[in-house]
Amino acid sequence: MIDQLKGIVEQKTLTYAVLFVNGVGYKLTMSLNGLESLPSKGKEAHILTYLHVREDILNLFGFADEKERNVFHLLISISGIGPKLALTILSGIEPSRLKDRVIAGDVVALTSVPGVGAKTAKRIIVELKEKFMKTSDDSLGFEEGGESVSQLFRDVVNALISLGYKPNHAKKACTDLEKNGELSGELESVIKKALKQLMS
Repeated sequence: MIDQLKGIVEQKTLTYAVLFVNGVGYKLTMSLNGLESLPSKGKEAHILTYLHVREDILNLFGFADEKERNVFHLLISISGIGPKLALTILSGIEPSRLKDRVIAGDVVALTSVPGVGAKTAKRIIVELKEKFMKTSDDSLGFEEGGESVSQLFRDVVNALISLGYKPNHAKKACTDLEKNGELSGELESVIKKALKQLMS
């Protein structure tokens, strides 16, 4: 499980960056906006990550900030949208503007992104409009009933998603732990509790 990396920028291309951390080079596929936010080669950078696990491949995705990663998680929770298309969307529309366009039901703005047709755009609006209307810009994707959740809640959800669980399942497990008064203590122990919750 890799939640974030801090190291030296070794390489930047139009689709990915290589971050050198303790003698290991990590290739991180990123959005254009994320790549533009990185410092130049040889400078230190802090990148949030998401590890996409499939039977035959492991892909590490990088994000400039929590907002971009949270919106990415919301996008890949939609049927038919994988990590690559989610990054393409974030390359074409930055998170706050995407939120505005979804709330406005702007199909045209969404279909301006390569790979997003009218059906996909409408699906994004249907799936995310209500969620976006309940969230503030500072807590995109992590605000329930108008109340901000704790940093521990966010960290556990991100860890579970990195392990391959769907965002809605990860959030439900954390919400259940919170209701039972078990969302406290060391991150590792809370993750173990959440995993038990998901497997029960």
